[in-house]
Amino acid sequence: IKAKVDGLIVWSSSRAGNHDLYLMKTDGTMVRRLTKSDQVDWYPRFSSDGKRILFTRSRRGWVAETDANRLNKWDLYLIDAAGGAAKKVVENASWGIWIADDEILYSRKTKVLTRKLDGGEETLLVDSTQVDGLGGADLQNPHLSPDRKFLTITLRGAKRETGIYNIADKSWLATGKGCQINWFPSGDRIIWINPSGNGGSEVFSVPVAGGKPTKDFSYEEMRFVDIPGRQSHEYFPQLSRTAKWLVWAATQRGHDHDIADSEIYIWQVGAPAEHAARLTFHSGNDRWPDIFMPAGG
Repeated sequence: IKAKVDGLIVWSSSRAGNHDLYLMKTDGTMVRRLTKSDQVDWYPRFSSDGKRILFTRSRRGWVAETDANRLNKWDLYLIDAAGGAAKKVVENASWGIWIADDEILYSRKTKVLTRKLDGGEETLLVDSTQVDGLGGADLQNPHLSPDRKFLTITLRGAKRETGIYNIADKSWLATGKGCQINWFPSGDRIIWINPSGNGGSEVFSVPVAGGKPTKDFSYEEMRFVDIPGRQSHEYFPQLSRTAKWLVWAATQRGHDHDIADSEIYIWQVGAPAEHAARLTFHSGNDRWPDIFMPAGG
């Protein structure tokens, strides 16, 4: 079932030969290209009003996502959803997300930092080289809890796991395998991709309190959605701000995030998994969607 609310989805696609940003309505119509450059544009994220998009751009030509945390490979940019020129806002950074209308969070290899968009000093939230449990790992896809007390992070490089970092006491709680761990907008649940289920991956979710899962959950309790059929290797889950909708990408085969023939899906949270709707049909790589819904959507 496709979204019946007039929302927008932005994502990164190689359909024109290079990774640029594209926009479409939540029913899959009105697809338009937003960026056109010789660099790799990916990991787009809507501002709270849906008018601006923060994204990561390579400094020179092709750079693979496996180098997402390599120093001096990426910068962060802003672009209006209506179009126009992109503006560089942070140098030497990746995985940028919004944490307020005028403030963003991002990674710089082993560090997670924040900064106001109008300039000023960066604020360091964590450096994995200074935390025993993190072991100097690359900090990927970090997300700040709504109360700003915890970070969900995917570790790569020196370690491979997901978990929750307590900013105040500088402790790390490993939540297990998988990747792309994130918060529900309410802050009382986490969501991530686990290497299990149909197609070799599925979306998991559990409730949390005080930066910890509320109990030990069974496999069935953790499964959030796993679509049937061959196109069921899920990645890149992103919830709408009301958690009524989930967008992600899935492929039949292929693990490489920026090469595999993945397609964009949308699902109304709580509906049967088979009601998830495929929105893109292209042989290119489609990845890292984000969704903006008007108030109440």
